[in-house]
Amino acid sequence: MKRIVALAAALAATTAVIPANLQAQAGEHQAAADAQAGADLQRAEAMAEALALGEIWLEQYRQYQRIPAISAAIVHGDKTVWAKGFGHTDRAMMQPATADTVYSICSISKLFTAVAFMQEWEKGTVRLDEPVKTYLPWAQLAPDERDSVPITMRGLLTHSAGLPREAVNPYWTGPDFPFPTQAEIRAGISSQDVLYPAATTWQYSNLGLTLVGETVEAVSDTPYSEYVRANILEPLEMADTRPFIPSRLYGNQMAVGWGSLEVDGTRPAVKLFDAKGINPAAGFSSTVNDLAKFAAWQFRLLKSGEPELLRASTLRDMQRVHYITPDRQTSWGLGFVNFQANGREIVGHGGSCPGYRSSLLIDTHHEMAIALAMNTMENAGGIAMDLAQLIGKRMEATRFAAPEGDAIELADYAGTYTAQPWGRDFVIVPWAGGLAMVTPSEADPADELTIGKPLGNDRFRVISDRGEERDVVTFHRDAEGKVTHYERFGQFTQRKGPLPQ
Repeated sequence: MKRIVALAAALAATTAVIPANLQAQAGEHQAAADAQAGADLQRAEAMAEALALGEIWLEQYRQYQRIPAISAAIVHGDKTVWAKGFGHTDRAMMQPATADTVYSICSISKLFTAVAFMQEWEKGTVRLDEPVKTYLPWAQLAPDERDSVPITMRGLLTHSAGLPREAVNPYWTGPDFPFPTQAEIRAGISSQDVLYPAATTWQYSNLGLTLVGETVEAVSDTPYSEYVRANILEPLEMADTRPFIPSRLYGNQMAVGWGSLEVDGTRPAVKLFDAKGINPAAGFSSTVNDLAKFAAWQFRLLKSGEPELLRASTLRDMQRVHYITPDRQTSWGLGFVNFQANGREIVGHGGSCPGYRSSLLIDTHHEMAIALAMNTMENAGGIAMDLAQLIGKRMEATRFAAPEGDAIELADYAGTYTAQPWGRDFVIVPWAGGLAMVTPSEADPADELTIGKPLGNDRFRVISDRGEERDVVTFHRDAEGKVTHYERFGQFTQRKGPLPQ
């Protein structure tokens, strides 16, 4: 009996110790979980504020530039966190653009062709440094007496093979854009001259990536379009992406194309084109929602390491620099453009075809991507980069501490303010616990932000780009407590109305 009592006492002592240890560990885990939850909440708030201003900027910039339609999507990790369309997609300007509007994505097509080729590379059916003629005996250009290493598949994928930019026919010439058929490309290549000895310089080439698509077709014994559909588009559930232009959707789900601005502010209509034999380089159509899926797949693959369409090591190799020009100004991966912007490594591609421009920017380190497409000829890559920089500026901003003893409702100050006659209307929005002022019709919105640090009593300290504390802005209210204007340098600026919808 004494032994049982002693054993029970020992067990009681043991169980008393274990909960204490577990409780300490649980407390540490809870503190870590709380800290992570707080960080996630701040990140979500930052993204919400960035996207709120991003939407205003995209729509105002679109209107001022008279761009008929823009669609954009933002990816973080393996999720699309925002996607939206702006403007209208039909000739009558009645059908709203959405994130599921179909556009020609032109040269973004090359990324799908590169992925298809590297799928065959993983199977061992092709080699990167093998001469093109090994797989395509008919792909022999006119004789060239200059000393040169062989034209290889790596050279095609990096645009360093010295090939002419285009295949036969002046197919970028309107109004009909007479793209060549596959048979015409094959028949005409022997009369085309090599521009440069291989591997000596960079020359963008639609012919080169077309030959990569031809190689995929040859070694797989499968028509190119069927190969891409079965091995890339269907597995990624990209139902609105096609290796051709869906003319039956034109003017409905597919946006119509427009040309560049005329002097009177109008845009000419651009006829629908068919890239035919150039499809592997420039013939795909897609939506920003589908391009977001394509970017999310890349983040998922690189993070998990689990093979999905490709091995992670293969995709990583495709995105690194394989060719850089002697002046170090242009660098290219296998199909992917590769460049640095604001200290970040960006990969992806842009597209420009008659009536359409598009951009896919991918930041693999931060797992962020932007897909943007529109139905006219403005700089889609520049717009996407401006949006990326605006989001990055908010995500990297340190939140201002609230002034003691003063509960501030930042939404009170938000709205549209008039700068007439000196300039266009601008907006004020909540930003990292303070305010941001920007003219949304202008390019480079991240560089044009004026930031206000809250001081209390309707006052905000202007903070310069270098973090310097400058003058004070004071907001004024009417008898009902509504903000009517603000005072800066002794001058008044009127609040015009709410934020644009």
